[in-house]
Amino acid sequence: MNAPTSTDTLARLAAVIDSRKPAAGGDPEKSYVARLLHKGPDAFLKKIGEEATETVMAAKDAELAGGDPQKLVNEVADLWFHSMIALAHFNLSPLDVVAELARREGLSGLEEKALRKVREREVQGD
Repeated sequence: MNAPTSTDTLARLAAVIDSRKPAAGGDPEKSYVARLLHKGPDAFLKKIGEEATETVMAAKDAELAGGDPQKLVNEVADLWFHSMIALAHFNLSPLDVVAELARREGLSGLEEKALRKVREREVQGD
């Protein structure tokens, strides 16, 4: 038997999140995910902002104060989780993000950023 991959784990978690959508019968009284989705984008976007800030703080602590690197892992996991809720709200999945990362693979970060700016200008010019 093959070991599970990170995409397997993300796909399983995405399926659980999808099952918690109000349209799928998710109960906001019984599920944190259902509650966030029921409240709408402002609720989960606020959580993403909070988790992003906590991720930055954990990284700073690990770098400057000899903090526990596991705290950074924990905060990134929270950030990813809440980002997955946002993806689910827009009927997207972690596999969409993985596909985008794969598309960028082999491009330098500077090159990829320049290409995005060109595409944005093309869209605005329409």
